[in-house]
Amino acid sequence: MKRKLVIKLHMTGDKCRTKALKLAARAEGVTSMAIEGDDRSLVVVIGDEVDSVCLTRSLRKKVGYATIVSVAQLEESDEKKDEEDNPTPTICYSSYDQYPQFPSYYRVIFDPWPSNCFFV
Repeated sequence: MKRKLVIKLHMTGDKCRTKALKLAARAEGVTSMAIEGDDRSLVVVIGDEVDSVCLTRSLRKKVGYATIVSVAQLEESDEKKDEEDNPTPTICYSSYDQYPQFPSYYRVIFDPWPSNCFFV
């Protein structure tokens, strides 16, 4: 189920907006994000099961004062639900059938300048 998060930030310039979008992009499950509002202080994040508290906390640490304005569930259309119920079959080939893999061997070479470090 997709969620739509709206977070209000105290942003002073374009550098803060860029930093906020980068942080929102790194969050787990985010599919899209945007900056909206009259004064461009709202960050809108859409994604699958996005943790709103964790995202807001990281925005507070890196950008500045942040508050959650709204969290809403987005409903999927009927066409997407029908496609999920009847998935198309896919054919998977293993790489072993196409390109046989040969084992690689390592040999020990005598080191004329031994060191104290040993790798096992």
